[in-house]
Amino acid sequence: MKIAICGKGGSGKSTIVALLAEALHERGKRVLVIDSDESNAGLFRMLGFDGPPTPLLELAGGKKKLQQRLRANFTADEEEPHMSVLQQARIRTSDIPKDYILRRNGLALVAIGKIHQALEGCACPMGALTREFLKRLELSEDEIGIIDMEAGVEHFGRGVETSLDAVLAVVEPSLESVLLATRIRDLTADSGARFSGVLMNKVREEAVRQRLTSELVKDGLSLLGVVRYHPDIAAASLSGGLPSGGPWRDEIVAAVDAIGWTSAEAGPAFNSGPNRDTNNP
Repeated sequence: MKIAICGKGGSGKSTIVALLAEALHERGKRVLVIDSDESNAGLFRMLGFDGPPTPLLELAGGKKKLQQRLRANFTADEEEPHMSVLQQARIRTSDIPKDYILRRNGLALVAIGKIHQALEGCACPMGALTREFLKRLELSEDEIGIIDMEAGVEHFGRGVETSLDAVLAVVEPSLESVLLATRIRDLTADSGARFSGVLMNKVREEAVRQRLTSELVKDGLSLLGVVRYHPDIAAASLSGGLPSGGPWRDEIVAAVDAIGWTSAEAGPAFNSGPNRDTNNP
């Protein structure tokens, strides 16, 4: 199964990705985290790695080469969501060279690419590579892919979600975050993937949780769980990691239980989208 974690910038999306990955890993699942956020530099630390993997962008020939392919495709009047930038028809985690994937006892991390300097151009090559890599990625039955998406909804325009099984939105206590979650739900439906629901994050007070829940219900958004604001998570974030334990663990475990991680749990709509491989959960 491949599930994308989406949301507005600052909602704690990457922290939720790391928490979900660790919780699933502890349950015996093999977890592949795909870092598709070109501006987030610290996900590898949250997952317990000393350094980042070499970006898959370099394995694909580098940003300039991908830009050239995209320009050639545009010249041929191809639409970006349908452009192909990779030659491999299928990619398994075992096919990824060791410099481009970090592994730790069943938990693995790959990164698409990052913006490193000013004036280097748009992030379009990273978006195209994310779409093509996810489209060709084949996971085993006991393997789950969690994708840390870039903030906002631009990736929907590139067709990234057309090759995913499900999308989850992270919401913080703000109206902008709720409105974006509604947009994410609608765009997910348009892409053919399944919208899992909303995970509320960084809630400090019960009154705020109730108000935010009311806004989600009003907009028809399904609430999967609540991860409250915890000082230990905030303190650990300053050093780039996550705390080893705390009251948040029960909250993230409850969220894991609420998310359908297999086609049987997801129901009839799970395989309704395009490019769905019925042999690959």
